[in-house]
Amino acid sequence: MRGIVGVTGSPGTGKKSISPLVAAALGLKCLAINDLARKCGALGRGGSEVDVELLRDRIGREVTGPALLFGHLIPYVLDPRSARKVVILRCDPGVLKTRLARRGYSARKLRENVEAELIGVVSADAYSAFGPNCFEFDTTRTTPGGAAERVVRLLQKARPAPRVDWTLGYDSAKLRSLLSAASSPLT
Repeated sequence: MRGIVGVTGSPGTGKKSISPLVAAALGLKCLAINDLARKCGALGRGGSEVDVELLRDRIGREVTGPALLFGHLIPYVLDPRSARKVVILRCDPGVLKTRLARRGYSARKLRENVEAELIGVVSADAYSAFGPNCFEFDTTRTTPGGAAERVVRLLQKARPAPRVDWTLGYDSAKLRSLLSAASSPLT
C-alpha cells in the first residue's frame, strides 16, 4: 500500500493495540504520533499540549514512503496529500467510559472524551481533512486481533464503510448517566 495510512480515534478506541497489527499485516512501518511529538519537542509542559504546526512540519519532512501513523491528532497533523487512507476507530460511549475509567481518567477528562466520542469530534475532523479517504470502524465488541483483521480487509477493499452515529442509541436518561460527572462507568 502506497502513501501513509492513518489510524485515529478518541482515546480508548484501540489505536495503540490495533495499529501495530494492521501495519504488520500491510508491511508498513508503524509510527505513533505521540512518540513523534516527544521526539521532535512538540510537547508542551506536562505533555498535554502539542505544537501541531511543528509536528505537522516534522512529519512532512521525516515520514516518507509507505507508513502507518496512529494517534488522535491525525486530522490535525497529517497532510491530506500524504494520506492514502484514514481509519477512524469508534467505540460505544458507554463502553468507552468504562475503558477510560479503568485507566484512571479524571472525571473531567472522562466526560470530555466520552462526549467527544458521542458526537464524533475526531470523526468529523478526519472527514473534514481527508474526505472520502476515511473509513470508520467500530471497536466496541471486538478483540485487537479481530479488529486488525477487519481493518486490513476494509483498507484492501477501499470501499466506504458506513458512518457511526452513537446519538441514535441514547435517550435522555441514558445520556444523563453517560455524561454524569462521576467517573463510574455505566452499568
